[in-house]
Amino acid sequence: MRRPIATIFFALLLCGAVQAQVRPRVAEDKSAPNELPPAPQTFKAKYEGGVLGYNRKMDGTLQFDDANNRLVFRDKRDKEVFSIPYRAITAAFADNRSRRPTAATVIGSIPAPYGANVPAWFIRKKYRYLTLQYSDPDTNVSGVTSFKIDDKQLLASVLATLAKKAGLEPRGEAFVRKREG
Repeated sequence: MRRPIATIFFALLLCGAVQAQVRPRVAEDKSAPNELPPAPQTFKAKYEGGVLGYNRKMDGTLQFDDANNRLVFRDKRDKEVFSIPYRAITAAFADNRSRRPTAATVIGSIPAPYGANVPAWFIRKKYRYLTLQYSDPDTNVSGVTSFKIDDKQLLASVLATLAKKAGLEPRGEAFVRKREG
């Protein structure tokens, strides 16, 4: 006989605890858009691949060359490697990928007693990329290329600046060039 009363008592107690945790949520004020500062004319980036004839990854800088209406990639010695004309860019977006760093992969694969290496399996790092889809009418070459940019704020500002200079229109979180005609 005592069990049903105890069960009802704990059920009511549980309902009261759940009810006490319900709080009204405050909506964020989205009325004022976040203005991004303009991107610097030159900034560090790592070329990840995608341009015909340039297969290996390279550290260097990206530069907005407004005089010639193009985006220029330069290597560590400030030598121009390749450029993509603004009018050739058909889409641009920021991409985030979460990966395990090489050191964590190595540590996680070393046999260790009592699972001492297990925490290394859960180490992840977020990498940010500027991804461009291009179609060059002069050379009739098209492709997708990406550049790793370390800073989230810099990536957002570079994307917005490049989209404006290339005449791209927003579509979701990406920028695209609308077809003419």
